[in-house]
Amino acid sequence: MRTKQRLTEDIHRDRRAVLVVNTHSRRGRLLYEGARTRLLAAGFDLIASYPVDKPKHLERTLITARESGADLVVAGGGDGTISTAARMMAHRENALGLLPLGTTNNFARTVRVPIDLDEAIRTLAEGKVVDVDLGLAGDMPFTNHVGVGLSAAVMHAAPPPLKRLAGRWAYPLTGALLLMRHRPMRVRVRAEGVQHEFRTHQLYVANGGFHAGRPITKDTDADDRLLVAYPVGGRGRFGLVRETLRNASIGHRRTLDDDVFLPVGELWVETDRPAPVEVDGEPRGRTPMRIGLDANALRVMAPADTVDR
Repeated sequence: MRTKQRLTEDIHRDRRAVLVVNTHSRRGRLLYEGARTRLLAAGFDLIASYPVDKPKHLERTLITARESGADLVVAGGGDGTISTAARMMAHRENALGLLPLGTTNNFARTVRVPIDLDEAIRTLAEGKVVDVDLGLAGDMPFTNHVGVGLSAAVMHAAPPPLKRLAGRWAYPLTGALLLMRHRPMRVRVRAEGVQHEFRTHQLYVANGGFHAGRPITKDTDADDRLLVAYPVGGRGRFGLVRETLRNASIGHRRTLDDDVFLPVGELWVETDRPAPVEVDGEPRGRTPMRIGLDANALRVMAPADTVDR
């Protein structure tokens, strides 16, 4: 396997890339041709480019892309698309390039890839290859987070017609309805020989530094060999709403020293009743669950001044 430095040099010199864009989303459809044109204008030799309008074809297309011989596989889409691309590209010699075309773009923000399309392509052309960690929910790799409780119930319950009509607002609308009858969980988190207990409607375990497009803390990232577990609110329903708003507004000022955060390398989550789990926004079983880290699992094209641990 080539070193990261050698792979960076090869990308800069040969510009051999494959483009995969999720065109099932409206933003992906609108920006696919523009992204392709901009990559060609930046000097990239596109071995192939794939507009993927059926989500069930995304994994297969990414496998084709990674086996194409290209040094760089460029994935365009939202957090779900990028998470799928990360799983497909884990432990591969070639690098993943990001075109953030979603609403929150959490993983792109974590690895400091600009949200602006032109600047993101500049990063692909002038940046460098770095290693980042992936989380493991059981045996399922993830880029951003695992949600236990209400957020997972919402992913299961949001009606497809409402998602088509309301887009991303379908989830908070569904969450508001579910919250009125959602019972708090007793959560036990075992990590590093210590058991922690919470009474809450929602627990998150984050790998990256952003959630819902906002910083979790100012000192988290995807290359620190840490997961961060934290409950949102207590047993009261409105505490969940209050803490969600508070986290969004002051996350950029908080640090891992805050008592609410539990930074660890691995943990075991149990609940007093089997609770639904979502992994990067996709339903993924129920508790109990082991959540761990796959350190330096993914090669990503990041800005040239990125600190690579």
